[in-house]
Amino acid sequence: MPGARGDAGLSTLFRVRTLLIVNPNATSTTPATRDLLAHALESRTQLTVAHTEHRGHAAELAKWAADTRMDLIVVHGGDGTVNETINGFLPLPGEPEREWLPRLGIIPGGSANVFARSLGIEPDPVTATNQLIDLLADHADRRIGLGLAEDRWFCFSAGVGLDADVCEAIDDKRANGKAATPARYLRTTVKQFFRAKRRDPQVRLMIPGHEPVTEVHYAFVTNASPWTYLDNTPVITNPGTTFESGLGVFAMRTMGILPTLMIARQLLSPEANPKGHNLFRDDDVPSVRIETDEPIGLQIDGDFIGRRNMVNFTAVPDILDVVAPKP
Repeated sequence: MPGARGDAGLSTLFRVRTLLIVNPNATSTTPATRDLLAHALESRTQLTVAHTEHRGHAAELAKWAADTRMDLIVVHGGDGTVNETINGFLPLPGEPEREWLPRLGIIPGGSANVFARSLGIEPDPVTATNQLIDLLADHADRRIGLGLAEDRWFCFSAGVGLDADVCEAIDDKRANGKAATPARYLRTTVKQFFRAKRRDPQVRLMIPGHEPVTEVHYAFVTNASPWTYLDNTPVITNPGTTFESGLGVFAMRTMGILPTLMIARQLLSPEANPKGHNLFRDDDVPSVRIETDEPIGLQIDGDFIGRRNMVNFTAVPDILDVVAPKP
């Protein structure tokens, strides 16, 4: 027989008004899994289920959830759907504050699920659902900081140059019905690297407390570690960057094959601490401005956004409540 604490936890759960946002086109979602997740959440919370039907729909649904004072938004999809959801309900600095903000829960459903995995959420959707229910019963929220790229929140990573080129190419392949597998990411990265190798460095970084960082080929700005995953292997660019710190900056001044391979080897090390003569790295900065002479590709949380001549990135601490294990 459950004790008083268990009874109280379940009673509280049944009163939680929850919106489950499902991206049916996410890489690793299936109808059977979606039905199982919905059934599990419906048996514990007051559940509404909505499937995304077009780009930007998750943002619209999240705004509706905040406007109607839903307690919790659970996203079953990839990093792009999570990013859309957050940008739908979380006001930007300087905008009027909302009277009500839901908490965020995540059930992984994409190809990489970097944000969820960085938060300690189980990669298997069924296991993650059970984990979410247990965390809700224990009132286990975590308040984290986010990154801001001009007028858009990002959860774990943004970047200009090489990784944006890779994201653009992957988006094109997805539009043609090809899945975003780890092998396809790796092949695309190699291909885009040799394309970018022919270009002159044009990126400049302006960081408080630093001299301008010039002649950069590509740069990553991170809000957590790891930067991404290669299958189950974390790729670590800024090991000291956390959801509770400032932003991490990783900027490469070379496209040489040998120094690139040496850095890549460090990124895949379990004790990664990337260093190199042609690498600028800082794991805790309050802001960074990236400038270029010609428009350059920008990606945010794995989605290609477009081309820019300048982007301002800012760390915004303690801004989002997520249902996730404590760090």
